[in-house]
Amino acid sequence: MLRAKILVLSDAAAQGRREDRSGPAVRELLEARGWAVQACEVLPDEARGIEQRLTMWTDADDCDVVLTTGGTGLSPRDVTPEATRAVVEKEIPGLAELMRAEGVKRNPRAALSRGLAGVRKGKLIVNLPGSVRGARESLQSIVDLLPHAVDIAQGRTAHPAPD
Repeated sequence: MLRAKILVLSDAAAQGRREDRSGPAVRELLEARGWAVQACEVLPDEARGIEQRLTMWTDADDCDVVLTTGGTGLSPRDVTPEATRAVVEKEIPGLAELMRAEGVKRNPRAALSRGLAGVRKGKLIVNLPGSVRGARESLQSIVDLLPHAVDIAQGRTAHPAPD
């Protein structure tokens, strides 16, 4: 069973001006697939706080994947990719590319997402869009790849030799 933590980045939700719906949507999708969601927290769009939470969560041994929602757009307060890049040891560009490629099939604005994915201390960190639909659809496009990615990142499996 894979273990996940969800970090919602939204000034409005953190200040109580808007109810977060993306975190629960991501939780529902993961739990329907048998994942254990260890935490779901909301933070404001502030790079230092995001970096600290990502570091704290990936330093612990109680999760395999950290999924963020929000802060991946073009507004001045959207800093999730920068905060993620500051803490990951390796980027996984293919996951972000796949999410965008699948997203633009339904909504051309998905091309504006700057979300990324990477690895820190054997844990995956994946940036999802902040909208419920965007978060759900992006996660659906990659969720079947995550168990294998976790196995590789944690050294439990090797790449098979090419035929």
